[in-house]
Amino acid sequence: MKKAILIIQTVFVTVGMLLVAGALGAAAFVYAGVYDVAATKHHTGLTYHLLHYAMLRSVKTRADDIKPPPLNAPDRFRSGLALYAGHCVQCHGAPGVSPEPFAFGLRPAPVNLVEPGRNWTPSQIYWIVKHGVKMTAMPGWQYRLTEEELWDLVAFVKRLPALSPVEYKTLEAAAAQPHRKAAARIGGQPDGDPKAGLHAVYQYLCVTCHAIPGTVEGSPNVGPPLGSVATRRYLGGVLLNTPDNMVRWLMNPQAIDPRSAMPDLHVREQDARDIAAYLYSLDKSR
Repeated sequence: MKKAILIIQTVFVTVGMLLVAGALGAAAFVYAGVYDVAATKHHTGLTYHLLHYAMLRSVKTRADDIKPPPLNAPDRFRSGLALYAGHCVQCHGAPGVSPEPFAFGLRPAPVNLVEPGRNWTPSQIYWIVKHGVKMTAMPGWQYRLTEEELWDLVAFVKRLPALSPVEYKTLEAAAAQPHRKAAARIGGQPDGDPKAGLHAVYQYLCVTCHAIPGTVEGSPNVGPPLGSVATRRYLGGVLLNTPDNMVRWLMNPQAIDPRSAMPDLHVREQDARDIAAYLYSLDKSR
C-alpha cells in the first residue's frame, strides 16, 4: 500500500514538474520574441492547422443549437447579395472578382467562401458572420447588421458555390440598391443591458480611445476616461448629462457638436442604450 502511494505521489510530482517546465518554456519563448508575428510571413504548418482546427471545433460547439429560419426567399438572397458586395467581397472575393489589394496582406488569408458555402451548415456560417474570429481579420457583424441581414448573408453564401462569374456580376448590378436597414429612433430611458453594453464598447472601438473600467484594452487616453461619466454634468462639454442624452450622444455625437473629435460610429439605438446602461452602472452611487 505504501509503495502504491509512493508511486502515485511520484507521478503527481513528475507531472507537476513537467507542467511547470512547460509553462516556463512557453514564457521564455514568448519573452525572447522567437515567433515572427509579421503578416508578411505565413504561419507555420503546425500553428495554422492547430488554429484552424480549434476554430472549427469552437464554431461547431456553439452553432449546433442555432435553428435557421427559411432561407429560400428571393428577397433574402437579393439582400444578402447586396450585403456581400458591400461588406465581404473586399476580403473574400466573388466568382470572377478579386479581393481588394489589402486582403492579400492578411494572415491568415481570407478564405474563398465557395468551400464554406458548400460544406458548412447555415447555423455555422451565421455564427461566424455574427461573432467573427479572434486573431484573424474576420470581424463580428453583430453590432453592424440586424438579425435578418445576418441570415440574408447566410442565404447568399449558401448559394454562392453555384454562381458563375457572369451570373454574379449580373445579379450584383441588379441588387446595387440600398439594403434593408433597421430604423433608428430616439426617446425614452436607456433601459439597456449593462452586460451587453460591456461587449458593445469593444465592438464599437470605444476602448481604443477611452479608459473604461472592466475592459482589458490597456489604458488609452485619446478621449476622457469614462469611469465617472455618469457623475458629469455635461456630455462632450455641450449636452446636459441625462440617460436619454447619453443615448443621443452615442448614436451621433457629430450631429450634436460638429467640433467633437468623436466620430459617428453608427451605433444602433439598442446598443447605445446598452452602452449607456453599462457606463451608468460604473457609478455605484446612482
